[in-house]
Amino acid sequence: MSRTVYLNGEWLAEAEAKVSIFDRGFLFADAIYEVTGVIGGKLLEYSGHSARLKRSMAELGIDCPLTDEELLAVHREIVRRNDLNEGLIYLQISRGAADRDFAFPVDAKPTLVLFTQAKAVLDNPKVTTGISVALVPDQRWGRRDIKTVQLLYPSMAKMKASEMGADDAWLVEDGFVTEASSATSHIITADGKLVTRGLSNAILHGITRLSVLDIARQAGIEVEERAFTPEEAKQAAEAFITSATNFVLPVTRIDGQPVGTGEPGPLTLKLRRLYIEAKLASAI
Repeated sequence: MSRTVYLNGEWLAEAEAKVSIFDRGFLFADAIYEVTGVIGGKLLEYSGHSARLKRSMAELGIDCPLTDEELLAVHREIVRRNDLNEGLIYLQISRGAADRDFAFPVDAKPTLVLFTQAKAVLDNPKVTTGISVALVPDQRWGRRDIKTVQLLYPSMAKMKASEMGADDAWLVEDGFVTEASSATSHIITADGKLVTRGLSNAILHGITRLSVLDIARQAGIEVEERAFTPEEAKQAAEAFITSATNFVLPVTRIDGQPVGTGEPGPLTLKLRRLYIEAKLASAI
């Protein structure tokens, strides 16, 4: 079945949706995106994703053509039109189409696209085994706090990790882990402390990250927001990633070396359970 997608105010079959070759998202990666999880046909953490979207647009000087209420309505409608029970909604907004010039055009009309992907996010088989990660140099641009579509290097890093026999990459800069190729990196120390990098331009300000840290504190888990080294990660009792559709996913091997027992850790699995319970209860 062909999906129905949203493009600049129209609902179209995916094969009929067309974007100009002069769109700056295509020519310059002059665009941002958000991914919102869906379970039971409801949106997870929508308010957080909406707020981050507005922040990213403000940083790039892109105006959303829809009001907050209209954008929420589009998210709900695309779920309905595609009968999406579980998966994700991908949203991308570019500065729009204009003749090719490095300077921003003053009169371009933003291009807004949304589509769905059906995906089993609750019954992820990697929860029971964990994922393996390889350490790869972080060579991205300096404004990683803006969720742009400049994803070539993360894609290259993920492919490098695959060549090394790993599921994903953890990126390393100046001797410290920044984040995964498309997720936030976390470790749990031998004394049960959750350590994750503090917010800055060096990492994306993860919506799931924020929720998991709040849940951890409420559960009595000490949280320390600071950079950690690859060696600390390898010596940790547990490790995991967080993202919109992975939720909390265990990391059980780093550069081929087992993390802790080499099995998904108890605190990681507890945080995953608590996160899912909390977000299912608040889904809209």
